[in-house]
Amino acid sequence: MSSSSSDGATTGSPVVIPKAPGRLARFFDGDVWHSFCNSPMAILAAVIAFICVFCALFANWVAPHNPFDLASLELIDARLPPAWIEGGKSKYLLGTDDQGRDLLSALMYGARISLFVGLASVLVSLVVGVSLGLLSGFAGGKVDAFIMRVCDVMLSFPSLLVALLIDGLGKAMFPNAPDALAYAVLIVAISLSGWVQYARTVRGSTLVERNKEYVQAARVIGVKPSRIMVRHVLPNVLGPVLVLATIQVAFAIIAEATLSFLGLGVPPTSPSLGTLIRVGNDFLFSGEWWITIWPGAMLVLIALSVNLLGDWLRDALNPRLR
Repeated sequence: MSSSSSDGATTGSPVVIPKAPGRLARFFDGDVWHSFCNSPMAILAAVIAFICVFCALFANWVAPHNPFDLASLELIDARLPPAWIEGGKSKYLLGTDDQGRDLLSALMYGARISLFVGLASVLVSLVVGVSLGLLSGFAGGKVDAFIMRVCDVMLSFPSLLVALLIDGLGKAMFPNAPDALAYAVLIVAISLSGWVQYARTVRGSTLVERNKEYVQAARVIGVKPSRIMVRHVLPNVLGPVLVLATIQVAFAIIAEATLSFLGLGVPPTSPSLGTLIRVGNDFLFSGEWWITIWPGAMLVLIALSVNLLGDWLRDALNPRLR
């Protein structure tokens, strides 16, 4: 029998309220992490993407040589084959290019530039596209019609052609521009054709969300439309955007490589993967295949791993496939 206090209240052991799990714990217990752990293809793609990103970010410490240090280059070592082929040297594992630069090190430094341009252009496209799509779907009327007509005009031009036009105009207007301005022009050229997909996707989701009860209730109690869009509607339309952004990263990296291959990309003093492929293309038919094959393989690995992660994320966030 339980003991009673003087005022008649029953005394006993205190009730322990369990602490709510944190966001990280909820993530590891969620469906997305479970889907990732049960997808060998997603795990392989994540490992490849992590290795590429790690080597690119920490190229100063991971790369065996600094390929852009002119004092350390030796022209006598130009166009050496990979180490396992006769004539190669062990210190140049993947061989050298026409200037004697170690290709393995050049790949790491080049991937850093390609990833930076690709991620920056996707971030700009995401911010512009999500903002315009949210405004278009929530406001409706003439604002919606105007933004959607602009999207239709942008979609009527091939995305690569738009990037070529903008980047070519930037090079013509600023022929002696500093590297920072050249990077900015390249990022704008790629993102200008990429924001349309985000705008159309967010607009479609916003049209559905704006008629739901929680939006109507917020309007009734006098919440400002801008606060409704940012605090209530935006979190509910970000699912498809994350999937689209993951896939668009691969497209942006390939677009940057294409522009650099055509000579309209990053400055020659800091070549990306596209520039390395263009340089190696001049020696492809003379037998020095490694100068262009390794940068091409690196580009394929990055784009393929990101695309596979995007496909997995699309399936993991789809409630119909759970």
